[in-house]
Amino acid sequence: MLLHYVFSKTLWYHLNVMKEYIKDNAIAWDFENSKDNFWTIGVNEKQFNLAKNGDLQIYLSPIKFVKPEWVSDIRGKKILALACGGGQQSIMLSAAGADVTVLDISKKQIETDIETAKKYGLDIKAIQGDMQDLSMFADCTFDMIFNPTSTCFISEVQKTYDECYRVLKIGGTFLTSATNPILYIFDEKKEFKGKLKVKYTVPYSDLKSLKKSDVEKMIKRHDTIEFSHTWDILLGGLFEAGFIVDDMYTDLSGLEIVDSFVHDCYFALHAKKLK
Repeated sequence: MLLHYVFSKTLWYHLNVMKEYIKDNAIAWDFENSKDNFWTIGVNEKQFNLAKNGDLQIYLSPIKFVKPEWVSDIRGKKILALACGGGQQSIMLSAAGADVTVLDISKKQIETDIETAKKYGLDIKAIQGDMQDLSMFADCTFDMIFNPTSTCFISEVQKTYDECYRVLKIGGTFLTSATNPILYIFDEKKEFKGKLKVKYTVPYSDLKSLKKSDVEKMIKRHDTIEFSHTWDILLGGLFEAGFIVDDMYTDLSGLEIVDSFVHDCYFALHAKKLK
């Protein structure tokens, strides 16, 4: 059954019987929020004022700002900020004049959006839910979906793409970012020690590539459960859903040892629904 009830004036829950790893990731991002992870810190006054004046310095991927032309005409548009909790993208999109609904799996990330919106006098709608399930939205609801790097946290990317296509209006745009699957071949522990060691095959899955005991340790540490997927899914899946991809750029990871070896760590994609 769906649980769909008011938590506050602005936060709604829409949680079904979720897979266990989704619940674990919700807890993990609540934990990250308490540690002031980069993606959990609400925008400051300078960033807010820039966005309010039309200069949207906003991220889909870790390092580079989104191309200005991708978000140049959003005033009055209905935007779904998908997996955007943390008081950043939804706030800047709203400051720029958009009608914003933010959906994220983490309760604390959503609460950061609500608190930051209240701080700047913005009116956003907030929903705690799984990005693989957009059934609370009618067909052709949004002009844009803004989705920072997050498909690495779900197992069914195609399901998300299909749902995004459904809830977008004809002519609407889907802005998303995908992690280069090659990043998952390396031993993460050694990466943070400045070494690259190939350890895993791709497609990678924490749930399948690791021993059960290691996964249990990850969950106890509140680490996120991640999946690498394939380009057949990450890019081909957009075409399968019906999208036309008409622009892109790549980005670094911010970890020097990785960036020295893999230059295109993230792929930001601009897709359209034409029919």
